[in-house]
Amino acid sequence: MPRALAALAAVLTVAAGLGVRLLWDGPVPKYAGDALYTVLIYALAVLALPRIRPWAAALVSAGLSWAIEFAQLGPIPAMLRPLLGSTFNPPDLLWYAVGAAAACAAHGAYARQWQPPEPQQEPPST
Repeated sequence: MPRALAALAAVLTVAAGLGVRLLWDGPVPKYAGDALYTVLIYALAVLALPRIRPWAAALVSAGLSWAIEFAQLGPIPAMLRPLLGSTFNPPDLLWYAVGAAAACAAHGAYARQWQPPEPQQEPPST
């Protein structure tokens, strides 16, 4: 995937997260934000490694999101709490997986749509 497209996906993901918080109250922005947090990590992984396969980027983004969530079981420095959170919440783990799966599906669809054609081979001459 081109880096410019991955960077655009990251910017649009941040905009979507801000838009969800602006438009809704209650659990919708909270859990949508969890999923979008993982989508952002996914986009950054693709930005750093443009040839990464969708399933690998999904594992990296979900794994990192889960690691951050489980880190909240211990002390988080006050300066990092706005970025990493401060309270472990088990349902967040599901929404991280949802975000990773959605990003993987979109990335896979893009890869299938824009895959370069196979070179045609010449038939053997006799």
